[in-house]
Amino acid sequence: MSSSQNSATNLQEMSPITVTRYAIINTSAPFDRLKGKESLDAALILASYEMDVSLFFIGNGVYQTQANQQAESIAHKDYLATFKALEFYDIEDIYLCQDSLTERGLATDSVFDDAQYLSAEQIKALLPQFDVVLTF
Repeated sequence: MSSSQNSATNLQEMSPITVTRYAIINTSAPFDRLKGKESLDAALILASYEMDVSLFFIGNGVYQTQANQQAESIAHKDYLATFKALEFYDIEDIYLCQDSLTERGLATDSVFDDAQYLSAEQIKALLPQFDVVLTF
């Protein structure tokens, strides 16, 4: 066996393929210093590299999930329309904090058709399953 073949074999044995799981937590209202847009950009970039990405909306972040927002009325670009692209990037795990929605008097009919509604405790229990947690 040549040294290059031996090196390739050793590399394969030494570096098992691991999938890094990312949790992106949205805690800011839409258009609040563009944190929501930054989190969406991060999710799309990670997913474009076939990373496992899940989105969480807690606290004021649940406002991002509400339909019929008028970004133009406050002179902002409507990045929320980009949420429709999530399915094309295979971002399917979307979690909304039911407690946060209830505290703010918001409905559960969000812009996400198949979002999962979890309590704050359920979200807290789920987060340790992720390798990287990014909060915006």
